[in-house]
Amino acid sequence: MTSIVGRMLLVFGGMIAAVGVLLLAVGRWLDHGGPVLPGDIAVKRGDFSFYLPLGTCIAVSIVASLLLTLVLYIVGHWRQ
Repeated sequence: MTSIVGRMLLVFGGMIAAVGVLLLAVGRWLDHGGPVLPGDIAVKRGDFSFYLPLGTCIAVSIVASLLLTLVLYIVGHWRQ
């Protein structure tokens, strides 16, 4: 039981570190507007601006779901 928890902590720690490295690598790019995916809603009228990153949220959700599925698959095989 303890070894499973230790392995899970290592996997989650590695994922957090990978996300941190990714944010450092693309941080400047995201600060200057970043990607605008199809489905993102941007409205600019005079002094009013509104941005809803709907397409970006869907893309991030799909990637996070795939990564979580992969991690759970790997952890499931470690138990056997």
